[in-house]
Amino acid sequence: MSELLIASQDGETSTLPETAEEKAKQLPEPTGYHILVALPEVEDKFDSGLVKADQTLFEEKVLATVFFVIKMGPDCYKDEKRFPNGPWCKEGDFILARPNTGTRLKIHGREFRLINDDVVEAVVQDPRGISRA
Repeated sequence: MSELLIASQDGETSTLPETAEEKAKQLPEPTGYHILVALPEVEDKFDSGLVKADQTLFEEKVLATVFFVIKMGPDCYKDEKRFPNGPWCKEGDFILARPNTGTRLKIHGREFRLINDDVVEAVVQDPRGISRA
């Protein structure tokens, strides 16, 4: 596979990473009270077997309510007045939050979001079957 140049500075070049490990290093490190979350993969077919339209897939991704917590900023849930019972979630949890919440970003075609710690509304054990009403 040919390399794709993404930056050149002082004679040094940077290319897109090829391995999963190198790609994982490109994930942003959340700062402050932000949480880095990933969106679970959206099924491209309905239960009936019909293929979903591109617009339907787009809307399901943008208006997602289920997220997977990847990383938490150093200040998440540190305010004891706002969070007297401790953290609302932890890394590795599936959470529910409002659609359109957070800062959307794509890394190698996969969407991630940076959300605030106080937008988490629930933790779910199994996100399968949960969809926006």
